[in-house]
Amino acid sequence: MQRVKISKTGKVKKKIIITFTKKRKKDMRAKEIISTLVMPLKPSDPGSLALTWMEDLGIMHLPVVENSNLLGMVKSSDIYNLDDLDQPLSLQNIPFIRSFVYADFHIYEVLRLAAAENLSVIPVLDQHNQYLGCTTRAEIIQGMADFTSVTQPGGILVLEINTQQYSLSEISRLIETNDAKVLSSAVTSAADSTKLEVTIKVNVMNLASIIQTLNRFDYIIKASFAEESQYDALLSERFESLMKFLDT
Repeated sequence: MQRVKISKTGKVKKKIIITFTKKRKKDMRAKEIISTLVMPLKPSDPGSLALTWMEDLGIMHLPVVENSNLLGMVKSSDIYNLDDLDQPLSLQNIPFIRSFVYADFHIYEVLRLAAAENLSVIPVLDQHNQYLGCTTRAEIIQGMADFTSVTQPGGILVLEINTQQYSLSEISRLIETNDAKVLSSAVTSAADSTKLEVTIKVNVMNLASIIQTLNRFDYIIKASFAEESQYDALLSERFESLMKFLDT
C-alpha cells in the first residue's frame, strides 16, 4: 500500500509503503471480515434495545435493516438524546449514518472508511445493495493482522537507510543467508529527509546472526524486537499510527 501526503506548498510530508514477500492470500475483501456477533436492528426496535446491544458488544453504532435493505446506522450518542427510549426507532427523530462498503471492497478501503468517519461498525452490502452483515474494528484489526503476517511468529528489525541505497531484494538476500525469510516490510520517510525507516518482520525470533550480517554490510539497526511483549507493543504503536495517518 502506498499513500502520499502533500502539503499546501506541494511538498511531500509523509509516505508509507507496505510490501509482502510471504506467500499468502492475494487480497482480503470486506465480505471476509463480516462479524458473526453484530445483529442489525429493525425499525420497530426501541432505542433501549439498541443501547443494550451496543453496551454488550462495546460498539457505538448499529445498522438498521428492513427486508435486507440498509436504512442506515444509528449512533449511541443520538439514541441517548431521545425523549422516549421505549418508542420504536421508526417513530423517533433520529439521524441515520449512510456509510457502508460493498462486499468486494479491499480491507484497506474498509480501514480507511472506519478511520475517516470514526466508525465502530461498517455495514457490508452486495452488488444489489442488499445487506449482508457488518464488520467491526475488531474484525478489521484481525483481518489486517492475518493479511500482513502479523500473527505469524517472528522477530522485528527496524533499519535506517539512505533513500538511494534502499533495496528490499538486497536486504532479503542477506536475511536469507541466515536461514530466515522476510514475511513483510513497511517503509516510512519523513519530510525533507534522505533517510528511510524500514521495519521488517522475519520468521525467526533469534535475530543475532541476522543483525551481525546486516551490520557487516553497514546497515544501521535502530531497534530489534524478539520478545512477544516487545512485538505486541510495536504492533499497537504501528496500528495507532496507521489509523491516525488514514484519518488525516
